[in-house]
Amino acid sequence: MSTPLSSAPRPAQILVIDDEPDLRTLYELTLLREGYRVEAAGSVSEAWQHLEATRFDAVITDMRLPDGQGMEIIHRIQKNQRSERCVVMTAYGSAENAVEALKAGAFDYLTKPVDLKQFRAVVASAVQATRAPVVQVIKAEKAAAASITSERAEAAPVTGSSGIAALDRLVGESDPMRLVKSRIAKVARGMAPVLVRGESGTGKELVARAVHACSQRSDGPFVAVNCGAIPENLLEAEFFGAKKGSYTGSSQDRDGYFQAARSGTLFLDEIGDLPLAMQSKLLRAIQERSVRSIGSTQEEAVDVRIVSATHKDLHAEVQAGRFRQDLFYRLNVIEIAVPALRDRREDLPALCAALLARIAQDGGLPVPHLSAELLRRLALHPLDGNVRELENLLHRAVALNDGDELHLDLMGGNVATTMAAADVASMTPAQLALGNDAPPPAVVAPAPVTEFKPTPPPLPSDLQAYLDQQEREILVRALHESGFNRTAAAARLGMSLRQIRYRIARLGITTPNGDDGASSSHADD
Repeated sequence: MSTPLSSAPRPAQILVIDDEPDLRTLYELTLLREGYRVEAAGSVSEAWQHLEATRFDAVITDMRLPDGQGMEIIHRIQKNQRSERCVVMTAYGSAENAVEALKAGAFDYLTKPVDLKQFRAVVASAVQATRAPVVQVIKAEKAAAASITSERAEAAPVTGSSGIAALDRLVGESDPMRLVKSRIAKVARGMAPVLVRGESGTGKELVARAVHACSQRSDGPFVAVNCGAIPENLLEAEFFGAKKGSYTGSSQDRDGYFQAARSGTLFLDEIGDLPLAMQSKLLRAIQERSVRSIGSTQEEAVDVRIVSATHKDLHAEVQAGRFRQDLFYRLNVIEIAVPALRDRREDLPALCAALLARIAQDGGLPVPHLSAELLRRLALHPLDGNVRELENLLHRAVALNDGDELHLDLMGGNVATTMAAADVASMTPAQLALGNDAPPPAVVAPAPVTEFKPTPPPLPSDLQAYLDQQEREILVRALHESGFNRTAAAARLGMSLRQIRYRIARLGITTPNGDDGASSSHADD
């Protein structure tokens, strides 16, 4: 039997609300055996009498009650700013009710008939969340004079230093980024699914990691899956696992992503790329909180929080019939919109400094000087690829650097952008900070140009080092976009698994499992 209260000064107090006496008794006995103090109610009015008299650690309520809905209790708890975490119980298949409750502020939900093992786990999580040291989230002030320390406090996570570190990796103190950080700190406290939406290269996975780090699940695993990088015939085995002998070459039992993420967070990146057939299976796993491995006759409960991300317009995908509407509403309980880099250009100086420091550390080099001229040129560049494009530009600049200051190679952009850079010296610091909203400098209409001959970039002083750097960037990008599945990355680049392993080892690329690519790993499967 678990002992969730061994370090607590008093047993946690639970209020159970259900109008069926037999079920109410079953829940009471189950919780009493776990060491909790339990009170019970059979209606909304009776429940509120208990709540007015006592502070509880958690409230478990049925959705339908004789004199009202369980939602009324959730709303009143939220309105009165009480600390109780609410868990709702809803009839089988009533996904809409569960989503509505989570949006209203419920910590979690259970589907009837309730599995008692899952019941105990959810209650323990709710109690832990209530009793964890909570730093209250204050709405971010937009005053420019606010200090960095106070801004961090406004977006402070509920789990301390790991959450602060994760939020710090979201570089930028612009208004859009403050809103993102504040949103993360608020939504991290519950179990509601989160959908992270934003263009490619904006840092959606960093946001997902911050949600995990700021939650009470931060000690559990964070498992990231790129849904578009897994061959369709392997999706079910990758997500749910497989038993020995269930398919050719299956020599032992194998866990899937859901099992690997137990007690943690499962991050489904590029969820919009998931085939329709797999969407229905994913929906059932999320609703039932259980999975069945290929070759197994038994389902097993899985305790995971789902965070997903996409660069697509899922509303349009639903309308086009490419994405299930019920799965969309299941995943999109809470949405975090990550701004494009063009909408927060005032963060460019801090972003460049952070990226250059990381690039220099990875290459064992001193941090290059970040000049005002370089920042001005970047401010005029479209940066349609967002932070990922900015990182690639800085990688290239460091690789080609042969002096004290970096020089950007922007010749890959369009002619208009390149010609506009010639006027960049006339921009004021205020215009740089305003980005797209800054009024352009006065420009005299040029004489007709019959021929434009761009100056070619300087020749590299070390061709092999330059080529190695380009190859490294391509491999790192392919690995990242495939969720560090080397087989999938190799297929995208037209290589064999052996070839990509050789290149990873030669270029010293470190993968998340800590090896240098020279040995086989589960990620190759």
